[in-house]
Amino acid sequence: MKKLTLSDYQALAEFRYQIRKFLHFSEQAVRNAGLEHAQYQLMLAIKGMPSGIRPRIRELANRMQIRHHSAVELINRLEAGGYVRRRRAADDRREVLLVLTSSGERTLEELALHHHEELRSAGPTLVAALQPLMKAGDATPQRRVASAGEIATKQK
Repeated sequence: MKKLTLSDYQALAEFRYQIRKFLHFSEQAVRNAGLEHAQYQLMLAIKGMPSGIRPRIRELANRMQIRHHSAVELINRLEAGGYVRRRRAADDRREVLLVLTSSGERTLEELALHHHEELRSAGPTLVAALQPLMKAGDATPQRRVASAGEIATKQK
């Protein structure tokens, strides 16, 4: 593993700064709509689920990188707010799927439009901040991200 240079640290810091700026925008927009940021993310995950993957709690928890019980609590709050509802799958009545209500669809569409516009504006800056980190030869398709536990173990 190569040793990082000062410019590597500066590139990482700049990229994190640009991500944080976008996340700050996102958190404000979502809060102004009366939602928690995680609620918006879950609604977006439901709507944007890849083809062939059903919007079940397990899949949504995985896509959000949260525990199953945390996803259930989040879904309960969204359901109480009238943004999502649970429904049984037509082909397997044991399976519970999540769908956006009409209110959830409207709210998500408005927020996603704002996010899309912001990314069109901030995107070039984000890409420019990422490019120094993506130098040829630094990333390979086989590479995986180390977990926080692995990083902590290496530091001991």
